[in-house]
Amino acid sequence: MKYVLMFVGTQEDQDRWDRHSKEERAAAMAAAGQWFGRYMGDGKVVGGEQLQGPHTVTTVRGPSGNRVVVDGPFIESKEIIGGFAIVEVKDRDEALEMAKAWPSGPVEVWPAAER
Repeated sequence: MKYVLMFVGTQEDQDRWDRHSKEERAAAMAAAGQWFGRYMGDGKVVGGEQLQGPHTVTTVRGPSGNRVVVDGPFIESKEIIGGFAIVEVKDRDEALEMAKAWPSGPVEVWPAAER
């Protein structure tokens, strides 16, 4: 089964990240890299990306034919998506175990739609 693990945090988390020193950021990225390395080596992570900060987001909304493009992450959310991993595992429990091993912040676990 495929799941998307979405790595999320609050605006305060993002502000704190922006204030981190180069060394603090490098340590956090190394921990995330170890997590990805572990599960990519197992063949469980099959895709994913880190996302740029919320100041880079553009939202497209409105009914078909009248779509409006606006700067910013304006979809109703209390948290910011920092990145995601696409994983292929045997079941939800395995996806949850991977999420529990993520080295920082909350992780949303979404099952992918079956085709």
